[in-house]
Amino acid sequence: MRATIKNYIESANRRREEEGEEGFSLIELIIVVVILGILVAIAIPIFGNIQSTAQDNALKAAAASGATAVAAAIADSDANSTAASAITKGSTTEIVLSEASVPATVDAVCVTATGFNKKVSAGPACTAASQSVTAAP
Repeated sequence: MRATIKNYIESANRRREEEGEEGFSLIELIIVVVILGILVAIAIPIFGNIQSTAQDNALKAAAASGATAVAAAIADSDANSTAASAITKGSTTEIVLSEASVPATVDAVCVTATGFNKKVSAGPACTAASQSVTAAP
């Protein structure tokens, strides 16, 4: 099969040289389209996974940032602080940090970030299960 295609391409090139034709043959264009199709079929799932990973990392960073803000509020002894209530607006979704009240100690901090139809918690009082990315209810 390979020899047949090679012979066809060589004969088509010789014919074009003799007749003075310029451009690409149909078989050359088909081969290029097939190669591009294969590359696109490989690239689309990879890009989808990159986007999902970026969303997970954004939620984790927002939750960690909120937990740090609550810990700083506790360290400043600001009992009326709303440091954990923040909204970061994205282009199509929101990441919402929420904490019902500022706890008495830094060890009792657990902040939850919700967005992209996922939920992440961060802080010393959170369990290991809640610190992983889970589907939001």
